[in-house]
Amino acid sequence: MVGGTSMGSFVGATYAETADVNRMCQKVREWSMDMTSLFKKILDLTYPFTSMFSGSGFNASIRSSFGERQIEDLLLPYFCITTDITSSRMRVHTDGCLWRYVRASMSLSGYLPPLCDPKDGHLLLDGGYVNNLPADVMKTMGAQTIIAIDVGSEDPDDLTNYGDQLSGWWLLWNKWNPFAETVKIPDMAEIQSRLAYVSCVRQLAEVKESSYCEYIRPPIDRFKTLEFGRFDEIVDVGYHHGKTVFKGWVRGNKLPDIFREHPSRSHMTHAYATGQPVGKASEHSTFTNLAEQISRIEPPYTHEWLPFSSSDELLGSSSPPGHHMYSASEEDDEYDEEEENLVRVRPRTGSLSEHEDLLALKTAQFQVVRREEAGYDSDDTHVRRRLGLHHQPNSEP
Repeated sequence: MVGGTSMGSFVGATYAETADVNRMCQKVREWSMDMTSLFKKILDLTYPFTSMFSGSGFNASIRSSFGERQIEDLLLPYFCITTDITSSRMRVHTDGCLWRYVRASMSLSGYLPPLCDPKDGHLLLDGGYVNNLPADVMKTMGAQTIIAIDVGSEDPDDLTNYGDQLSGWWLLWNKWNPFAETVKIPDMAEIQSRLAYVSCVRQLAEVKESSYCEYIRPPIDRFKTLEFGRFDEIVDVGYHHGKTVFKGWVRGNKLPDIFREHPSRSHMTHAYATGQPVGKASEHSTFTNLAEQISRIEPPYTHEWLPFSSSDELLGSSSPPGHHMYSASEEDDEYDEEEENLVRVRPRTGSLSEHEDLLALKTAQFQVVRREEAGYDSDDTHVRRRLGLHHQPNSEP
């Protein structure tokens, strides 16, 4: 699974397309170089009622990278974060038009207009305003091994006190005058970057101190927001920092703990069937295939189902190794305990909606049972076949 906010949503989407690091770097580099075009920025300028730019040029660049691909069609499960200013809440996008939601997740207020969600018409802005490092969101989706990369800027606090008003002309003259005193005043891009952190400082602190993810912060403080022209430098810094961290994990024998999957209530893992942990990295693993290992989806496998007993908790992690099952039979004395009808929980295949499917199936089961108790037939044949319910005609006239 891959997820991200703002620029992370774009990089994550390019990797989720093919799971190829080289192709990801090539596509992101081409897009970054295209973003350095001053001519395209000038053409996109508009009357700054809502934003400085109309968004037409930015939309075209994002759309040329992803086309009309849908999020659910990506090779790896993917999500991105946006800020819904219509309902004042965080939005997590796991389906729909890829380029639109990536664009919305990267829309800095004041620079680009909010994107209108094609589903409900809500206005969406950069997700960094509500959750700049969505490791907690990935955890709620059932991810076992989470590596959170924080590339948000940590701005200095020793800014210049310029009083009650500020002239942009004075700043321009101060910048061009080699004999003038250097002043530290944030520009519009830096102000937007700082605003993105105001509302999610506590959430970011919780991620740093959490035990459910590995927090990594590359030394990228010298790079400013929107410095797309320094892409190669940023990649080089991130790559060497990643190698250093990964070597430390190998030497400290930390990889088995990082890549060990733990049974959860909503997802079945390969460990249930075989008793062996999956995703375990060896000492010979390299940094370049790190992302491939943590985002791998286990293929379907042969199932050895275990019977349900009343002592087992529904989808509980305390059950014996194997796949959990819950009873779908009615409590009737005519049925023997051995003939109890069972609904089998399918193994994890990478879908984020399996738990919802299971709940829907269980709801359908109760509806069929209610119809039988009410004394009239049900035409839910497909539900009956999946639940194994036997039709008993009403003996009363």
